Amino acid sequence: MGFLREGINEVVATTRGNAAPMGIICRNGALSMVLFRGSHTEANIRRDGWVVANLTADPVVWVRTAFEDLPPEDLVAEEVGGRRVERLRACEAWAAFAAEVKHETAEKTLVALTPLAEPVVLKEGVCPVNRGFAGIIEATVHATRYVQNRDPHLRALIDHHLALVQRCGGPREWEAARVLKGFLGDEKK
Repeated sequence: MGFLREGINEVVATTRGNAAPMGIICRNGALSMVLFRGSHTEANIRRDGWVVANLTADPVVWVRTAFEDLPPEDLVAEEVGGRRVERLRACEAWAAFAAEVKHETAEKTLVALTPLAEPVVLKEGVCPVNRGFAGIIEATVHATRYVQNRDPHLRALIDHHLALVQRCGGPREWEAARVLKGFLGDEKK
């Protein structure tokens, strides 16, 4: 499975002209993703049949890709398995997958993934576990749902994780928190 391990692996997924945080599910050697119907990622996978999993430790990239499109220069074209795919320019590692729709509901699409080649490591080194970075991931996931329904419970979870970011993160996590608050409409916090 390369750099993916059992469970849900949080990556920034790229498709043609698009990047978004996604979970790649690895269960018993099988890889899959659950996508919201109507999203750019779902439409692109349905059209093109591929997705790239990008590993990045940059918390600002996580927040930006959850809420806005990146400029085209932030993506790099690669040739993998006879396909032209796109990856993040600023990633530490990436892997391309063929993607096939396996099941659909009114709201979600289950996509099976098959590796097109071995993962590519661009930056050697170990990235330690950082609770501030983990807090950004959790706050961002909750925020993508919160902006849809303004659920006070989700807001409480966001605030909890952002408090961890302030206590455990560094300057890049603090910048990501500021960007996230901007997307939530409360930069004043």
